[in-house]
Amino acid sequence: MSFDIDHYAQTSTRIRWDDLDMSSFETRPLSDDALRCLSYMSDVETHTVCYLRDLLVTPSHADPEVTVFLTMWNLEEYWHGEVLDEVLERHSIPTGPEHTRAVRSRLGWRDRLAPIRQSLLANIIGEDFIATHMAWGAINEWCAHSAYTRLIQAESNPVLTEILKRIAKQETRHVAFYNSQARDRMLRSKKAQKIARFALSKAWGIVGSTIMPPDEVKHMLTYLYGGEQGLAEARRIDAKIDALPGQQGLHLVEKELVKYGVIPA
Repeated sequence: MSFDIDHYAQTSTRIRWDDLDMSSFETRPLSDDALRCLSYMSDVETHTVCYLRDLLVTPSHADPEVTVFLTMWNLEEYWHGEVLDEVLERHSIPTGPEHTRAVRSRLGWRDRLAPIRQSLLANIIGEDFIATHMAWGAINEWCAHSAYTRLIQAESNPVLTEILKRIAKQETRHVAFYNSQARDRMLRSKKAQKIARFALSKAWGIVGSTIMPPDEVKHMLTYLYGGEQGLAEARRIDAKIDALPGQQGLHLVEKELVKYGVIPA
């Protein structure tokens, strides 16, 4: 079944948390490891507008269904960052504009050049680039959904669990769009399959690794994917990537665990 973009746009909504007892964090605070992961997740969600900036200079901006989706996707990811910031603020961890500005400023000149580089490469490739964009998005959303689920299991806090379940529910719809688009476009074009495979194998990294310090990436991966159960979850994500046309055997997520020393090579 194809993704119903009109239904998605009409039903896209802000994450609610006004019905939850956020004051419960005062008597049942989260662990330091969980808060460190939440800070990572919040920074990634808040950075979505910068990812959108880079995508709107590629052929993706000309596809009306893609641009409708990206508009709503950006809003939903912004709201995810808002509720995560609320949890962090309840634990006296700084968030807000000054923090976001600091995160973006430390990226330096590479971040300023990113949209130029991506525009040049993507527009040379043409419409087949959109399949890479969609596959990349699907993989990132699979990873994000997985990370929220793993954090629920690791922390077992009822209010946090409800917040993360609500976020994960929206991430599921993001996955559905990206996955359906990637699959359809790759089935129509062997060239698109080859371009996506090359780009993913050479440039993809775990979500947030382009904006977060390596120590924070390693902590997040170790806390959520350390041990046999974490490795099994990483391999489940890789199996989903295998199901994309022409993308079998990349082992992208497992390779990230090796890269950051979470599992031995």
